[in-house]
Amino acid sequence: MVRQRGVGLIEILVAVLILSLGLLGMAGLQANALKANQGSYTRSQAVMLSYYILDAMRADRSAAVGLSYNMNATCAPGAITTADLAGNTRRDWLTSLRAGLGDANTTCGAITCDALGNCSVSITWDDSRATGGTTQTLQTFQTRSRI
Repeated sequence: MVRQRGVGLIEILVAVLILSLGLLGMAGLQANALKANQGSYTRSQAVMLSYYILDAMRADRSAAVGLSYNMNATCAPGAITTADLAGNTRRDWLTSLRAGLGDANTTCGAITCDALGNCSVSITWDDSRATGGTTQTLQTFQTRSRI
């Protein structure tokens, strides 16, 4: 009777190869999950920050319907030079946008209200981390509310 030698070693090598391919697949899934998580986190921050400025305008309704909160797409908090409550609130809001969504020139906010209290808040940010980080991917979130 002839004894076979080395067959067990080949079986182990094949098992290790299959296991390593499975682990690489799991690592890829984990990387995709982290990217999706980053995208949903920044989107949640945008939603929260849009509600923040709308609540601030509700607290200062006379200035909001007086169009004191209106501003075109502004990316730099230093661009707001007024020292009244509306100006300070907008400056703080833009600072919070950059802190929560990324300190880039693409993180911008815009507010439009009319005299009836119909307001629109738009927030734009670069969401390239959620898409792989290779190219700039601008996302815009817009909230409309009556204050």
